[in-house]
Parts: sequence; structure tokens; C-alpha cells
Amino acid sequence: MVAASFGSGDFLGGRTSARSSTPGVLLIVQASALVGAAIVAVSVSADVARGDVVNGAIAGSLNVVALGLLYLGLSTGRMGVVAPVTAVVAATIPVSYGLSQGERPSGLVYAGVIAAVLAGALIGVTRDEHTTEGSGRALLIAICAGVTVGSSFVFYARTSSTSGMWPIFAARVASLTLVIAFVLVMRGRRTIAFPVGNDRALTLAAGLLDVTGSTLILVAIRRDLIVSVTPVAALAPGVTVLWAWLLLHERISRIQFAGLVVALTGLALIAAG
Repeated sequence: MVAASFGSGDFLGGRTSARSSTPGVLLIVQASALVGAAIVAVSVSADVARGDVVNGAIAGSLNVVALGLLYLGLSTGRMGVVAPVTAVVAATIPVSYGLSQGERPSGLVYAGVIAAVLAGALIGVTRDEHTTEGSGRALLIAICAGVTVGSSFVFYARTSSTSGMWPIFAARVASLTLVIAFVLVMRGRRTIAFPVGNDRALTLAAGLLDVTGSTLILVAIRRDLIVSVTPVAALAPGVTVLWAWLLLHERISRIQFAGLVVALTGLALIAAG
């Protein structure tokens, strides 16, 4: 469900970004997510401490920075480098953190985690017809994007279970604040086009799906090991690819199809473990 929420939200946001400006889409997505986070937060009883709010705000800030880095990396035309590297690094960071904290899953879970990380890399691979020029820059951007995404999971894991969903609300306040600042800066340089009509509805839905994914990942981390949960969340690109195939009839390469098969295998191993 985590990967499905994130992947579906990315698909909708990507579709509307193609017809509107990315800053405009980001602003509406984050505003919608903030409303959803507020509803969830007040609906769950909690005893929230200052540290929970701080960790949530840091997680939200890292998330939105990661999104900006991902867009920047994809704009270099090196998607075949950016997408798989980001997915692998994003999964590796929280897994390393969990192991350092003493988490020791079963052998089947280890195998599933490795399969999930490999699947994220395979699904993100696309045909790249550009030259190798700029690959180094794209690789650096992808690593930074993966580190920020993975680190956000770690900060969510540092919140207490008694804090309810208030870390999610703090995360959305922080991310929306950063996006507003970004939009204000960009308005002085170019016109910001906001989605209208059906695109606006899709953008609002993308925000709700995004906060749903964040809420589910927080619940999952608190109930299970971060080592086994976060690699599954990194499979979100697979859901995006599936929606593009089903609705836009985009071709799935053999490598991506193999990644989907490996992903299902990894999920089965994690569940069995």
C-alpha cells in the first residue's frame, strides 16, 4: 500500500506537471497533503513531544528537497542513471540505520530486501539515447536525492509511537513552507502556471495519495522493522510504470518487466519471513 500510494501520487503529479509548471503543481500537492495530514493528526489520540515534531519537520523538509533534486536530475536527460540510483540509495540508507540499531530480520526477509532493492534499480532503468556527457552530474544528483529520501524514513522512525500522526503534520507544514518559498523565488524569474479543471482535481488527489503513503510508512515502521519496510516503499516507481502502461500505453522494457517480477518475489519473501 505504501508503494501504491507514493507511486500513484507520482503518476498523477507527473501527468499534471506536463501541462502546468512544476512549482505550481508542487504547491497544490503539498497544500492538499497538509489538509489530509491535519485530518489524520486530529483523528488519532496522541501524546506528542517536541522531539517528535522536530523529527517530523526534518523528514518533511528532506522529502521535498529530494523531490526537487529528483526533478533536477531527470531534467538532465539521464533518467536511466537518476531513477535506479535514487531508488537503491533511498532503500540502502534506512536499511543501514536499522541494522546499526540492532534490527536482525530473518534470512527470508534479508533475501526479500535484497530483491526489493534490485527491483527498484531495474524498474527505474529506461532507454537513454543521450551521450555519456553529464552522467557524472546526474549520478551525484541521484545520490543526493536517494540520501535525502532514505534519511527522511530514518527521521520518521525516530518519532515515538505515542506521538500519533503529528509528525506527519509537522512534515507537511515544513514541506509546504519550503515549496512556498521556492514558488516566491521562481515567480520573480518566470510565470508560474497552476493546474486548472481536471488537472487541479488530479493534483489534489496526488497530494492526498502522497500523505497517505507517508502515514502508512510511519505506521509500518512502528509495527515492523525499518529494514524490511522501507525497501518496499522504494518500489513506488514500479507502480508509476504500471499506471503509465495501463493508462498511457507506454511500453515496458524487458528490464523493467524483470524488475516487476523481482519486486513481487521480494514482497513474497518479506511476507514469508
